[in-house]
This record gives sequence, structure tokens and C-alpha cells, in this order.
Amino acid sequence: MSQWNRSGENQFTFSSPQTTEPAKPPKPQRKKRRNPLPAAALALTAALVGGVVGSSGWTTSYVNLSQPAPVVVNNATAVNWVTGAAAAASPSVVTLSVSSSETGGSGSGVVLTEDGYILTNAHVVTLGGKTETAMVSVMLWDGQVVAAELIGFDSVYDLAVLKIERTGLKPITFADSKTLNVGQSVVAIGAPLGLSSTVTQGIISALNRTIQVASSEVSEDASLQFWTGNGGNPISLQVIQTDAAINPGNSGGALVNDSGELIGINVAIATAGSGTSGSIGVGFAIPSNTSGRIANEIIATGVASHGLLGALVRDNQEQSQGFSTGAYVEAVTEDGAASAAGLTAGDVIISFAGQRVAGASDLTAMVRAEPAGAEVEVVVLRNNQRLDFQVTLGSAADLN
Repeated sequence: MSQWNRSGENQFTFSSPQTTEPAKPPKPQRKKRRNPLPAAALALTAALVGGVVGSSGWTTSYVNLSQPAPVVVNNATAVNWVTGAAAAASPSVVTLSVSSSETGGSGSGVVLTEDGYILTNAHVVTLGGKTETAMVSVMLWDGQVVAAELIGFDSVYDLAVLKIERTGLKPITFADSKTLNVGQSVVAIGAPLGLSSTVTQGIISALNRTIQVASSEVSEDASLQFWTGNGGNPISLQVIQTDAAINPGNSGGALVNDSGELIGINVAIATAGSGTSGSIGVGFAIPSNTSGRIANEIIATGVASHGLLGALVRDNQEQSQGFSTGAYVEAVTEDGAASAAGLTAGDVIISFAGQRVAGASDLTAMVRAEPAGAEVEVVVLRNNQRLDFQVTLGSAADLN
């Protein structure tokens, strides 16, 4: 069985779901808060399935954090699009060093604003869910090392925002992830194994892929372990799949297009077995539209909102020879979003916000990617008839 591993200890900017414009993070007053959603709030489905989540791959035991390497051009006549994309985006990608009294690691991040807001993965700054009080240092592209403050993290979509006391930084430029194509060329930039400003090239292998990884929610009971494939609460993420080499330490770093614009935040890799941890050409990134929205909300309020459908679902495998063909609704919550829109038990959800739903984890990831209050189209099969519903999502915070 394949395993989903974090791509490093390390991870998410955007506007409302109605717009397709790239996100531009605001500059509000700083507020330090954590996402209040408990791990239990992640469970939308009746049964959660998926691969085993491995370790986050902390890198400090492999190599010391290296000084950033500039994008070197020795022969201007041989410059290609990869060089151009790297030159455009690399000044906006940083390396993170994270430590607590018991452990530590490294990861990557991207600059959101010129005055020091930085986006990375929640599992980077919480050391895989072990602490909320880790010390975080940021090494900028020019080699400066600056202490960072955690503004807030979102354990539902594995994203976090940091703040450093610097101005004049170069923010990453966001692309609209809804305009991406399979086969499109991409570049991953980050600090695999602590090697800052590493550039790798690949393509978009798939879009709208759903994976399940361990929650980075910090438990009040330090003895509790997060999901390892044997129980617990995984989170479902809708991601971009790429064959660009992503390794431990890349988490929170940038996946960019041929113009050097951000299309995703690198979050995880697949491995062939428990004895392997490096890239096998199957990496995943949280789309820029999703990561942008969440980052904007964390900056503005300290927390991010997530949609709630108000339905208990499972994979629909009836008459499908082992394949799931939608999300079967086992029950709807009274006065919940699904019930208010007209969905009932026995419906099979086959499309959500214009995307095909293959199973329960797909639906979980799609719902959580939307903000609370979003209006989406949901298509169901009921007694072999196709029905369309407009659903106004509730808030996952109501599960508290």
C-alpha cells in the first residue's frame, strides 16, 4: 500500500469563492490566535479510508541548514524558462528552522506581504502536532535570519501564517489555480533536507486529487499520537499532484508556474513503502486559491473558516465492482445545510461545486476547502434521477 508522507516539517491566500482573481493578502492589525477546530471537526464522512501517514521528515538530522543559493546564470544564452521562473519566485521563498525543548526540524515558506507575513504548513510550525509554542526562525533569500511569530494555524487544511519584523520583502505573486491544466510545466522551490533555494522541475500530473494526511492539531494530552493509519483523525485535502521532486523539507514551499507565480503550497509526498521517504515522482500541493483564502482569514482574524454540509456520508460502492461512484448520504443533520437545501438520506452526491465526487473523502476535502457561508451547486442521484441543489454551507466551527 502506498503511504502519504509529509514533504518536510513545515504548510496555506485568497479571496471569496465567487471570484477567480488571484488572492492579495490584506494588511490588518496583527492578532495571534490558533485555529479552534478540534480534530473531531474534521470528520465529515462516516468512514475515512486512505494510506498510512508517515513521519514529517525533519531534516536537521541530515544536514545543517545551508545558506541560500542565488539563481546562478553562467551562460545567458542557455537560460530557459525554468531559470526564469526560479529567478522570479526564489526571492519570495524562505527556509524555516523550528525547534522545541524536545525536537526540531526545518521546512519552507513563502512571503505573502512586503512587511513580513509568511505562509507555510501547520505541521511545520507545530512539529507535526507536538507543540504550539515552538521557536521559529526564518532565513530569507539573502541569508538574513529573523525570529518569527506564529499568527495562527489551520489544522483543517494544514496551513499556518508567521510574521517577521522586516519590510521591503518581495511577496510571491499568486496565480489562479482554477485555470491550471494537467500537463502544465511547474517548478518546486524550497529547502529539501535543509538545502535552501533548491529548484526542481516537473508537470501537473493531476488536478482535484484528494489525499488524507495526519492532522496537525495539537492535543492537550501530549501522550496522544496523531493518525498513523491505525485510527485517529486524518484530514482530507484537495491537492494538485505533480512529478516535480518534493522531499522532506519542501513542505510549505512554493509550486510555481512558468512565470514564477504561485499555484500551490507543497504539502506531502507519496512513498512506495515504510522503508522509503524520498521523492518517487508523486508529490502534492494545496492549490493557491485555497491556501490564499485561508491565509487571508488567518491574517485578518487569527483563524480560518471552513464549510459544513451537515451530512453523514460514506463511499458509494453499490454496483460499482469495488470502485466508489459518489458519496452516499446516510443521514442529514436537522436544520443543517444539506437538509435546508433539500438533500435527504439515500441521495448519492456525484458533484460538488462543479467537480466530480468519487467518494466520501473527496466530498470532505471539497467542503472544507470552501469558506463557511459559501453557496455551491450540489448534484445528486435520487432514484436514478439527477437533481441539482443550491446549498449554503454552514460553518465547521459549529462542531465545537
